[in-house]
Order: sequence, then C-alpha cells, then structure tokens
Amino acid sequence: MLKNISSVGLPVGEVLHIRKNTLTPSNITGEEKRIAIVTGIQGDELEGQYVCYELIRRINENIKCLHGIVDIYPAINPLGLESVSRGMPTFDLELNHIFPGNIEGDMAEYTAAKLVEDIIGANLCIDLHASNIFIREIPQVRLTHENSDSLMQYAKLLNVDFVWVHESATVLESTLVYSLNKLGVPSLAVEMGVGMRITKEYGEQLTEGIFAILKEMGIWSGTSIIPKSPIISTDGEVSFIHAEASGIFVPQIKHWKGVRKGDSVGDILDPFTGSIVHHVIAPCDGMVFTLREYPVVHNGSLIARILGGAN
Repeated sequence: MLKNISSVGLPVGEVLHIRKNTLTPSNITGEEKRIAIVTGIQGDELEGQYVCYELIRRINENIKCLHGIVDIYPAINPLGLESVSRGMPTFDLELNHIFPGNIEGDMAEYTAAKLVEDIIGANLCIDLHASNIFIREIPQVRLTHENSDSLMQYAKLLNVDFVWVHESATVLESTLVYSLNKLGVPSLAVEMGVGMRITKEYGEQLTEGIFAILKEMGIWSGTSIIPKSPIISTDGEVSFIHAEASGIFVPQIKHWKGVRKGDSVGDILDPFTGSIVHHVIAPCDGMVFTLREYPVVHNGSLIARILGGAN
C-alpha cells in the first residue's frame, strides 16, 4: 500500500510527496515485526532503486510467505532523483547530512524529521547507498565501533562482500543511520556500486541478503539463500591511495581483485604532453574494494582503497 509520509508545498502550486510502500501479511495480529528499507536520500545514488523493485516484486508474488511488515522508501529525495543531483535542489546540501531533521525547519529538515518519525518503532532499518560518480564500491556494510557488536549479526546476513568497521566521525552524526541508532532503532548502512548507475548483479546480491534477514527475523517464510560470509575489517586494515598529480587515470587492476605491495595500480596520464605523470603503486598486499571510476583526477583525488591482508 502506497502512503505519503510527508507533503510539502512547492512553487507554482505543486506539492512534493515523500512516499513509502508498506507490505503487510493478510492477517494482522499487532505482534508483527517491522523492517524499513530506505534509499534515494542522495539523488545521484540509484543502485537502491533496483533493490526496492526486486523486494516488492518477490514479496507480492509470494505474499502468503510474508509474516511481518516491510516498509520500503524508494525515493526520499525525489527532486534530486529527477534533476540528477546529489543534494536536494535549491538547498545545496546533502539530505543525509541534516538528520534527525527539524519538524519546524525548512523543506529538507522537515522531510528528514518526518522520515525519522515514520521509521521510529521499526525493529531494523537498512539504508541503501551507492557511491558517487567518481568511484565504484563493492557491496559492503559500514558500521561504527560503537554499534558493531549489536549490528554485526545483521551485517553478516546481508550477503555483502565485506563489513567495514570504522571509527565514528563527526559527519556520521548527521546521517539517518546514526540518528536512528541513537533513537533506539537498529540501523545499518550499505554502500555499493557507483553513482548514476544501476549494477544489476549488486542489486540482486543485496536483495538475497535482505530476504535472509527477513527470514531470520521471522518476517519471511519463503525461499532464501545462505548468505556469503563477509570479510570483516577495521580502520587499521584499510589503505587509501590518492593521486599525486592531475590528469587522466587509467587503471591496471580490477575491482575486488588481489594486489601485492609494489604492484602497478594504474597510471595518471597527461594528454597534452603524451606522458605519464604518476605511476600509482600499491602500498600493501590486499584486496581492492574501492576503485576510481571517473578517469579525470586532481592531486589528492581518491584512486583506490585496499583491504589489507585479504588476498
């Protein structure tokens, strides 16, 4: 059932509606568990759109197997999705940096507050993100050390390739996941793919993981896979590679493939002089889980992240 969770007036008599699709079993007892699946907070992150489609399609085809409530929020930032912009147009900010929002605030703050208000009471929230247009991410769950013990059971079921446990940073305190965890709703963030694209195999991989969680929670009795066991890492195991010159980056390695310390990661080329201005070298052994997708780079641009010891 489609429901509005927020409606805000726009210029020229238009109204911005933020909607969700609530899937429920035939017979409601009032004891059902509830899960929230959120995506589309950033307008250039489209990977979650396919996941929402697959979840709704498969549940509707086997509705008798549904024993709980599944709330799916495909487009929290519909203006951003329609204008292909990361933030909410006219506000020049990312919606995921203003949670928990303010019911008395502007349109963006009000939208954030209404979303949080609607999710409160859920047994679990999964917030789906893609990367930006510059880098590609392998399917992964990101957790802070603060919440890793309580959320790891869910992260391991999501069928992702790895779980990155990292230190809390100030910017995280303004995200939906951070705010919901503070308000008592267990929540985790998923990153996968690249901005402005849909990677079908990633979407199918994550959809299978969500059904595994639904089954574990008693929300789903239909078929589900045994999820893959993810690699679990901490900050100390992740190495960052940044460009040391400006130019065009041409990779010589593959995403989610092993490298050895000293291997060539790629070259930064100068198309004006026909020269290589920087040979990018792997600083350690490990697995490449983040790789530059957009070839234009500047000094300091992120080229890759390597998960150390994962060969």
